[in-house]
Amino acid sequence: MGMDIGGPGAGPALAERIVGELVEHAAQTKNFVRIDMEGSEYTEATIQMTERLHARFPGCVGTVLQAYLFRTADDVERLVSQGIRIRLCKGAYKEPAEIAFPAKSDVDENYVTLMKRVATSGVFCGLATHDEDIIEQMREFVAASGLPKGAFEFQMLYGIRRDLQRKLAAEGFGLRVYVPFGTEWYPYFMRRLAERPANVIFLAKNFFKS
Repeated sequence: MGMDIGGPGAGPALAERIVGELVEHAAQTKNFVRIDMEGSEYTEATIQMTERLHARFPGCVGTVLQAYLFRTADDVERLVSQGIRIRLCKGAYKEPAEIAFPAKSDVDENYVTLMKRVATSGVFCGLATHDEDIIEQMREFVAASGLPKGAFEFQMLYGIRRDLQRKLAAEGFGLRVYVPFGTEWYPYFMRRLAERPANVIFLAKNFFKS
């Protein structure tokens, strides 16, 4: 959206103007825009942009937080206190150990803690994961706590674990399926795989479960 473009009036300001026009249109049509999150060098700028646009168009814009970053627990509190909708994911980029959990088990543990927090925050949230163990923990949490299934939704990628998607939908959980759109979908897909090689293993393991 232009955040890396140099020159006067470019960079974050340009990105905010472009995204702001999309959010304004979404507000006029009673719709919603989710600003995606890239690597950690963009985290603070993306959150700040989301906050400013939310102040102008309340309820029409949200963003993504990544459970593998140490800062995310604080970012969750920061955003839900303003009523900003969060899409919680694990994180797809290779980040330094100074700012992110290096072990998958620690990322998973943090994800579970954060998903329960956002789901019970009173702000509608999205839980972006194909991890069946984590999804099962959320199902058990809902059953034990009486949390309404409408307080959140699961979010998954098109074509990945369609069996699990159908199961969750049949059980009455909200489910949003993400579809890459536009002519650049293939370069986008390959870039995401290259950023974190573990994604390739994950897709290969789950392809045959679909």
